[in-house]
Amino acid sequence: MKIAVFPGSFDPFTSAHQDLVERALPLFDKIIIAVGYNANKKGMLNHKERVNCIQHVFQGVQTIEVVKYSGLTVDFCQKVGAKFILRGLRNTGDFEFENAIAQNNLLLNPTIESYFLMSRTGKAHISSTIVRDIWFNGGDVSAMVPKEVLNLLNGKRPANS
Repeated sequence: MKIAVFPGSFDPFTSAHQDLVERALPLFDKIIIAVGYNANKKGMLNHKERVNCIQHVFQGVQTIEVVKYSGLTVDFCQKVGAKFILRGLRNTGDFEFENAIAQNNLLLNPTIESYFLMSRTGKAHISSTIVRDIWFNGGDVSAMVPKEVLNLLNGKRPANS
């Protein structure tokens, strides 16, 4: 069985993330969306909210599993029997960053390969960081996140925003 792990903090999960997963579905038998914690990012949603929200986005899709994880991604892959790490690339900066991580992951576990998909035109400008910044400043993020995420975010917005 070809299992891929799509790791990230997904705070929040964006329409670009959704597009990447949907485009990767034909490549793998199963995709595990692994929701991690990034200490370098100012949190918007807690782990449970992120996992639940992503589960709602892919409700009914039997080949997608959404789980919380911590630690090294290659260790998590080993634990769940995944031989692939799925990552998205928006630009050359992402390539440089993701290439370094992929090379180090190969050193840690040479049996796990990283697969990269380029962002689709019209999605490359979307990042969780930008969505958080726009949302925290009262802007409209409806074109950048799935409706399930938007519903959660709208429920968290203070009434006077």
